[in-house]
Amino acid sequence: MQVQPKASHYINGRFVEDDQGELIQVTYPATGEVIAHVHAATPNIIELAIESAASAQREWARLKPVERGRVLRRAADILLQRNEYLARLETLDTGKAIQETLVADAPSAAEALEFFGGAVAAFNGAYFDLGGPFGYTRREPLGVCLGVGAWNYPIQIAGWKSAPALAMGNAMVFKPSENTPLSALALAEIYTEAGLPDGLFNVVQGLGPVGAALTSHPRIDKISLTGSVPTGRKVMATAGGQLKHATMELGGKSPIVVFDDADIENAIGGAMLGNFYSTGQVCSNGTRVFVQSGIRQRFLERLVERTKAIRIGDPLDPDTQMGPLINRDQREKVTSYIEIGRQEGAELLAGGGTPSMQGMDGGCFVEPTVFANVTDDMRIAREEIFGPVMCVLDFESEDEAIARANATEFGLAAGVFTNDMARAHRVTAQLQAGTCWINAYNLTPVEMPFGGFKQSGIGRENSLAALEHYSQLKSVYVETGAVDSPY
Repeated sequence: MQVQPKASHYINGRFVEDDQGELIQVTYPATGEVIAHVHAATPNIIELAIESAASAQREWARLKPVERGRVLRRAADILLQRNEYLARLETLDTGKAIQETLVADAPSAAEALEFFGGAVAAFNGAYFDLGGPFGYTRREPLGVCLGVGAWNYPIQIAGWKSAPALAMGNAMVFKPSENTPLSALALAEIYTEAGLPDGLFNVVQGLGPVGAALTSHPRIDKISLTGSVPTGRKVMATAGGQLKHATMELGGKSPIVVFDDADIENAIGGAMLGNFYSTGQVCSNGTRVFVQSGIRQRFLERLVERTKAIRIGDPLDPDTQMGPLINRDQREKVTSYIEIGRQEGAELLAGGGTPSMQGMDGGCFVEPTVFANVTDDMRIAREEIFGPVMCVLDFESEDEAIARANATEFGLAAGVFTNDMARAHRVTAQLQAGTCWINAYNLTPVEMPFGGFKQSGIGRENSLAALEHYSQLKSVYVETGAVDSPY
């Protein structure tokens, strides 16, 4: 089961080790077994990574966009060729079921590389006819960008951040989560194989102090973080204090609104995807499911039936539908919220237990859990749990559903299930969320921007909007006549 990388860090096109850094053990969440270890970056490692990125970026930015894109497209092809290996690596690192990692992790990163590799050649400035004189704008890279990843989608996040940054002519230093340090190293090696010049994508490992050292470093020009709201506030404060560009993709407590006329099976399927996929560890999950009273009973009966049929077990088994949580701390957090839900008076309809699997006694398993009769003031309805816990709430009218759905500090995502398309668009227009789905949930095609309102983030991942966030706009005025000066 050992998947020990060649070294802890990847700098200037090669693996680099410095065993003076703090030891970080990598455990397989299904068993608790230590499968690898890395060392946190020392100050020397951090300086090497940033210096090599800054040196490489200048030449990279001079290339034609189509030349940069060609490298990204080759890397996308290699990612897909190695998908089976990368899926297994991601499952060992995260505990997510391999039936998920085969379709949702490296393939999603590859889609980002392919999209931005093609889109950047047509991402240009504008021309302004000024009646003789004229003006134009240029889109120029920012310089050295810092990507800070989360542990739920390690290689996807590394791809989502590095693809637009590199396509735009930037360099990136990427710090994975200390819980899942492995797949970013694999991506870095693939970039080199695809022809990316040394130094443009560097990976450094570490915990909070390394992240703080990177975000505050004066040679970092932009920070892109995927993480929790508290972490985002700290990083944003640092970025603001130094006037750095920043993109924050943070957490949520997103609503799914199910109207009486919705297709119940589709709505239940969407709610389950929005709560149980990746063992509930998805930032955009729709963990507050508002169900109109007319279908409440039928919805709950069928939801419980389908939830109890979910197969929990060995995440490397292709038939397993749900693996463990990332670690014991996260399991403790999730189970504590389940107990809070009981104490608050919510009705536990399914799950709530911590099953022990044969041969996986050290695993961090939690059953998919459904609470009904949840009210807006309960902690399980207000706070992000980040685990497989669904809260079902009742509502009567459209206006009520909108008001209650918006009554949160978060605004990452929202879903609406109805067969009345006029109502679907009307409600979606009033929901305070950066990404909304109608009769679907948690689909994030790279062609569309992804990001949040309110406390759920600033800026956008994916689409042409991401290229905007990894570039700065220069205006150029061109005089075609004499200078009109009073002096």
